[in-house]
Formats: sequence, structure tokens, C-alpha cells
Amino acid sequence: MTADLRTYLAHVELPNPILTASGCGGTGRELAQFSDVHRLGAFVTRSITMAPRAGRPTPRMAETPSGLLNAVGLQGPGVEAFLERELPWLAERGARTVVSIGGGTVTEYTALARRLAEVSGVTAVEVNLSCPNVEDRGRVFAREGSAAAEVVASVRAATPYDVPVIAKLSPDVADIVAVARACVDGGADALAMINTPVGMSIDVDTMRPALAAGTGGLSGPAVRPLAVRCVWQVHAALPGVPIVGMGGVTTGRDALELVLAGACAVAVGTALFHDPYACPRVLRELEELLQARGFDRLADAVGLAHRPAGAQPRTRTDLEESSL
Repeated sequence: MTADLRTYLAHVELPNPILTASGCGGTGRELAQFSDVHRLGAFVTRSITMAPRAGRPTPRMAETPSGLLNAVGLQGPGVEAFLERELPWLAERGARTVVSIGGGTVTEYTALARRLAEVSGVTAVEVNLSCPNVEDRGRVFAREGSAAAEVVASVRAATPYDVPVIAKLSPDVADIVAVARACVDGGADALAMINTPVGMSIDVDTMRPALAAGTGGLSGPAVRPLAVRCVWQVHAALPGVPIVGMGGVTTGRDALELVLAGACAVAVGTALFHDPYACPRVLRELEELLQARGFDRLADAVGLAHRPAGAQPRTRTDLEESSL
């Protein structure tokens, strides 16, 4: 007997908990060569901006022990090209599409949300808060609860009520629970964590930074313990809020660890660069692990590590009531 792998982002049901992480699945066409994007719980797009962006200068990526540094800089064709070419392609294949958006001002985020509200095929909107606020000396929105909440509230107000808004959080903060709470108070229906922490590598042969931008986002297995800690803390404080866990997921065991910490869905990112079959493989491994441990449903494992031994599993109704 197979386990029931269904999960929910707010009121939206997903057939399974495995998503792609933003920016790691290309436009979807790249992954479609290896597996059906319809079979994903959801496909998360790269972060879409209002205008086309060339991104940062090269080199943009550098390998580190158990990780990868990147400073791509939200390269993309802009929202109009995305709506013309990429979103229809995903819709034709039945993909549940979570559109990630990024901006330099609250106004830009609002404009993106309004543009997406005019089209069909958007399952949810992910708000990438790890963008510099050009109106506040370039300070990243995600690092302050009030700034993050302002962006989330503006997107929530411009987004149809039946489309969940997901706030993507950075671990580079003093108190991630405070930022998470501010985003939920601002209208976020779900949270995604973690975005890449900032790191740096220096080439000792050239004696210069390995990335042209100097610093970049660190991803891969090296950051998984950080992701587990953040998911654990936020789920403990906000048990009724759906969490998409991500950071260094390469196997079903990694995914289960985040689920036990409190994530109801798990995104696979850097692993896709060397294993384009990673999403279906991680899903298969996760299901096998759940079955081996006697779980009939994924929902029974969500946040289980927080509960005393022998405690009854929490139902979706329990989670909804606890958030009131």
C-alpha cells in the first residue's frame, strides 16, 4: 500500500510535497527532458522581474566543499516574456506553477503581482525577499520584519484571494521567527525557507574572489543543518503555517528530515545541476522511508520531531485551528 503524499499550501492541494527550488529548474523545458513536470508537487520558476535583467558579471558560480556559491543576479527576460513564452508552456503540460517574483521596490513587487493576477495558470506566488531595497540604501527586504511585511502585504493585496502568497525567508537574520511572524501578519499564506545564506570564496592561485561579485549565495548539502534549524524554529512558533523547506536536499532522507522539523513540502535545488532526475528520485525515496516507518500519510510526519514520543499525529484540521 502506498502512502498518501498529498499536502497543502494554504487551501491549494498538491499531489506530493516535492517542488523545484527557484532558479534551479530553468524554465521547465530543461527538466522536461528527464521527467514529467506535471508529476512534481509544483514547479517553482526563477524569480521574475518587471524588466529584463542581464544578471551579474561572470564568473557567477564557484564550488565549495559540499556546496555551491552563486551570484547570478536574477537574470531573466522580464515578466512580459515570461507570460508570453514560459507560463503558457508550463500550463500546457499541466504543471502546478509557483511564480517567484523579485523587485527593488515595494511598488515593483506590487506591479508584478498585479500583472500575474491578470493571467491564469498561477498556482501560487513566491515572494523572493532576498532582494536589495533600492529606496533604503540597498538593505535586503528579508533582513527586517517590517520591510518584509510591507512587501508581503502589497503582494497579498494585489493577488487573487484563491492564489496563496509564499514568503521566502533568508537565514541571514538575527531572529528568523520574528521575520516569519511579521510576514504572516502581513498576509503570507505560507513560508519558504531557506534562501541561500551569503558566503564567499577566494581563489588562492589568482588571490582574488572566486566570484566577480565578491559574495554569493551558498547552497548545497553544507547549508542543510541551517535549513533544518530555521524550519524547526519557525514551525515551533507558528505550527499552523505551511512551510516549504529547502536547503541541501539531495536524498529522501534529507527531505524527511525537513518534514520532521515541520515542513509540509520540500524543494530540491542545487542537486538538479548534477542530477536532473533528482526530484522523482527524492520523492520515491521519501515515500519508501515513510512506508518503512509505518506512515500512511505524509501529513502524519510533518513536525513529528516536535511531539513527545507516543503523541497522536496532528491532522490538517488541528493545524488550521492552531493558526486561528
